[in-house]
Amino acid sequence: MTVTIASAAPVETAPPRRAGAIVRAALTRIASAIFVLWGTITVTFLVLSVLPGDRATILLNIRSGQTIQRTPAELAPINAEYGFDRPILVQYWNYLSGLLHGDFGQSLQLQRPVADVIGEQIAPTLILAVAALVLAWVLTVPWTLLTAGRRGRAATVGSIVETVTAALPQYWVGVLLLIVLAIHLRWFPVIGGTNLAGTVLPVITLAIPLAGFLGQATRAEFDRAIGQPFALTARSRGMSDAGVRARHVLRHSLIPGITLTGWAMGSLLSGAVLVEAVYARPGLGNVLVSAVTSKDFPVVSGIVILISFAYILINLVIDVVYVIVDPRLEARR
Repeated sequence: MTVTIASAAPVETAPPRRAGAIVRAALTRIASAIFVLWGTITVTFLVLSVLPGDRATILLNIRSGQTIQRTPAELAPINAEYGFDRPILVQYWNYLSGLLHGDFGQSLQLQRPVADVIGEQIAPTLILAVAALVLAWVLTVPWTLLTAGRRGRAATVGSIVETVTAALPQYWVGVLLLIVLAIHLRWFPVIGGTNLAGTVLPVITLAIPLAGFLGQATRAEFDRAIGQPFALTARSRGMSDAGVRARHVLRHSLIPGITLTGWAMGSLLSGAVLVEAVYARPGLGNVLVSAVTSKDFPVVSGIVILISFAYILINLVIDVVYVIVDPRLEARR
């Protein structure tokens, strides 16, 4: 009798393959984020370079406080000092290399480094954006538990409210709250500040539309998850409907909302700039409005690039974390 002994096939270990996939996915997203940031910087530079108005003339008018036409003899020293007379590619390279070293340029109006101007006002804007994100989730979670995955009026009302709030412009919400709660009822100050009373209305203004977006995302997943076998199994074991919704279904329904958190934080930072202008609140909003009014291009570009960088960085972190937690997401893509 001949006995054939099959040689054992080599077994591939999953962890190295998974680690390699994670590293490749992370590097791909980092490269994509760098490319998007470079594109944003380039577009910002080109837009500010082609705007009407000579930058040397604007700078001299800001310094003198007079809006008059300047002679070429007056403009020549300014053009030479700031490099406005150099070829556009040379200006672009100097601008890009300065950003790589953390130099956003000099404010034309304040005659100070743009990085210092932004650094002094960024804290109130960050506090406003983070507080609005927290409040949006505080509004979204109980509303989803009460109205999602149900039949009849509850589901209809819940969906309508989310659709309407998500479509509300932040500027309009801010003006409405200011008129009703600050001017008529006098519950809050008309001019916002960094204290609690001056922060409440701006936070609500940002949180209401965002809660509508998050509610729409979590509702769709909640409606799908509540009919899955794990929810039916939990009910068959005697768990109440409220327990199933809160302990099992909600956890799955929050995943799309968490995915939107990266977009939401970037949106809140840009929205905070408008809301701060509505409530005359300290922060990047007032700095940006003043810079646009006085055509202080270095400050405008610095704020735009900062918000873009924050948006790209947050989304990059979320993408990488998702691939690490669940590599199947990368396979699906």
